[in-house]
Amino acid sequence: MLKTLKSEDWVATIIGALILVLVILLPSLMTNNISMSAIIAILSYMGYLFMGNKDNGQFLISFIIIFLLAQLASYIANISSIKTIGLESVFFAVLIGLFIRNTIGLPKWMASAVRSEYYIKAGLVILGSSILFNEIMKAGALGMVQGLIVVFSVWYFSFWISTKAFRIDKEMSMLLSSSVSICGVSAAIATSGAIKGDPKKLSFVISLVLIVAIPMMYLLPYLAKLMGLSQEVAGAWLGGTIDTTAAVVASGKFIGETAEQYSVIIKSAQNVLLGVAAFIISIYWSYRGTNSEIRPTGTILWDRFPKFVLGFLIASLVFSFVFDAETGKELSRIANKGSRGLLFSLAFICIGLETDFRYIFKKENSKYIWSFLTAQIFNIILTLIVAWVLFSQD
Repeated sequence: MLKTLKSEDWVATIIGALILVLVILLPSLMTNNISMSAIIAILSYMGYLFMGNKDNGQFLISFIIIFLLAQLASYIANISSIKTIGLESVFFAVLIGLFIRNTIGLPKWMASAVRSEYYIKAGLVILGSSILFNEIMKAGALGMVQGLIVVFSVWYFSFWISTKAFRIDKEMSMLLSSSVSICGVSAAIATSGAIKGDPKKLSFVISLVLIVAIPMMYLLPYLAKLMGLSQEVAGAWLGGTIDTTAAVVASGKFIGETAEQYSVIIKSAQNVLLGVAAFIISIYWSYRGTNSEIRPTGTILWDRFPKFVLGFLIASLVFSFVFDAETGKELSRIANKGSRGLLFSLAFICIGLETDFRYIFKKENSKYIWSFLTAQIFNIILTLIVAWVLFSQD
């Protein structure tokens, strides 16, 4: 049992759970950036040692450098002129990591703390606390109806077009499909964790999502005004198509307050489906395995099943039903704004450090781009129709 708990999957899940416990018991401690950062550093280091790794001080030095790079990305994203454009710290974190990896390279002594999935999985457990079912229910049935129709229709279409038309492997097809249909970067990360995906492929998809979201953030509000859509329909359209939450909020503001509210509601409705999608994908991938000749038993399925998905779902249930609505929402805000934000920033720096430009710009990667864009166009058209049908009479 102890050997099983020493896997990165379990350790990352436990770290995410411990951070949430600290947020619940000592919220003031976790709102202080210095103490919160120190706690994450200590837990990351203890988890690294618990997994059986030996260290001569390199992990902490490497962690500190990655942390400083993440802070640099955050600083750049908060420059007023950058904020106006809508570029998030995620974008700059990946960019900084890519620049270092493809110029001076990744020093061997720094490799010990460069563990993107380690930080991502812990962060995803914390992300579960933000999926508050009582908040989603306030959005009304129509928001959930649109979310269900769009997510499942676009995911299936994207997976079909990727595997059949572009002959893309199933791993990359799942990453592309989840990112374009659910909630962009977070969905790609959760899917990659669920299928134990290639970090290089995840890096490519994240970069693609962020790059495509930027023009969409400006183009769709313009088209909404050109077509004379009501703010309700326009907001529902934006929330269902633009793949990053920050870009959704920004684009909604371009139209008006009501459009902004509806865009956030729809985006929240789709976000809540992330846990469901990750669970289904995990079951499918665990059963499929890597060798189709072996029929998985219950034990094999459990061993293959990513534990962070359970952590995600449990966190969502606890923060939704153990606390009253306002308390759960406030604790979730503390956990996600601070701890989850830092863990994701560390992960994105690492993704860049793990990725060679020579992979991203390979000629054969063009099929991934065209597959994603084709699915995104389908998403834009379908969501517009669904939004108009559901919200035009409000």
